Amino acid sequence: MRVLLADLIVVAHLAYVLFVVVGLGLILVGWWRGWAWVRSPLFRLAHLAAIALVAAEAVAGVTCPLTIWEYDLRVAAGQAPEEIGFVARIARDVLFFDVPEEAFRPWYVGFLGLVVLTLFCVRPTRRWKESRAGG
Repeated sequence: MRVLLADLIVVAHLAYVLFVVVGLGLILVGWWRGWAWVRSPLFRLAHLAAIALVAAEAVAGVTCPLTIWEYDLRVAAGQAPEEIGFVARIARDVLFFDVPEEAFRPWYVGFLGLVVLTLFCVRPTRRWKESRAGG
């Protein structure tokens, strides 16, 4: 059961990263294409909060809790962290690189800066209906 939970955590971790990265791309494409939903305050707040949390953890030198939780579950299950299933291995290969954590700090903070910049360039509307009407 612990191995399954660890696999689910790594897949959720990948989904989180994809939300942040793909989300910014969709905001930019949506701006160009006139998609109303990219101006949704709920979406934009969730997107900003997601990258702000990552950047804050990086600046504070804190390891992501999802990484720790996954590792601890694998160890508790008697599984070496590198002995993982196919889907979890693919997710981990996308998520983790063999470089020091501090190498990513400027990237996370810079990405946060891009997300904040989009808040000014692609302003969220107060209500989603306003943005659907072309506002």
